[in-house]
Amino acid sequence: MHATTVLCVRQDGKVVIGADGQVTFQNIVLKHTTKKIRRLYNEKVLAGFAGATSDAFALFQRFEAKLEEYNGNIARAAVELSKDWRTDKVLRRLEAMLIVANDEKMFILSGTGDIIEPDENVLAIGSGGPFAQAAALALSRETKLDARAIVEKALAIAADICIYTNRNFTVEEL
Repeated sequence: MHATTVLCVRQDGKVVIGADGQVTFQNIVLKHTTKKIRRLYNEKVLAGFAGATSDAFALFQRFEAKLEEYNGNIARAAVELSKDWRTDKVLRRLEAMLIVANDEKMFILSGTGDIIEPDENVLAIGSGGPFAQAAALALSRETKLDARAIVEKALAIAADICIYTNRNFTVEEL
């Protein structure tokens, strides 16, 4: 997935997800202030998306339904959504990726059935994701910044490098 940056960092008991606000279509910027982060399950879970917006909204709804079904168990909800995503004819065509996180776990979910839990407490998706992830890892290892400051600084670095990432950030914290 390209054309965005979404970054999640867990540090010192805080979970923070941030994303840029740019929406592009081919080589045109259509919108500068999109919110790509959602609070789910009674505001106990954060989720961010990269990819087609309508597809991501459909996935947010399905994921929240799974959270409800499994009483907020984020790992079980992730597995069950991924199973549906791979096997359902309609869901299989959705073009998006999700980062989901709560105070205990964080995952990347993809339509290929991937459920990726990081080795370190940093995850990123989108075209600017590798830049933001590298910056966040360096900041978390080498500074005493809190999770929110790491997310904000890493997103700014990604925005300097990735043409599909702007500086209209949305940042949410648990």
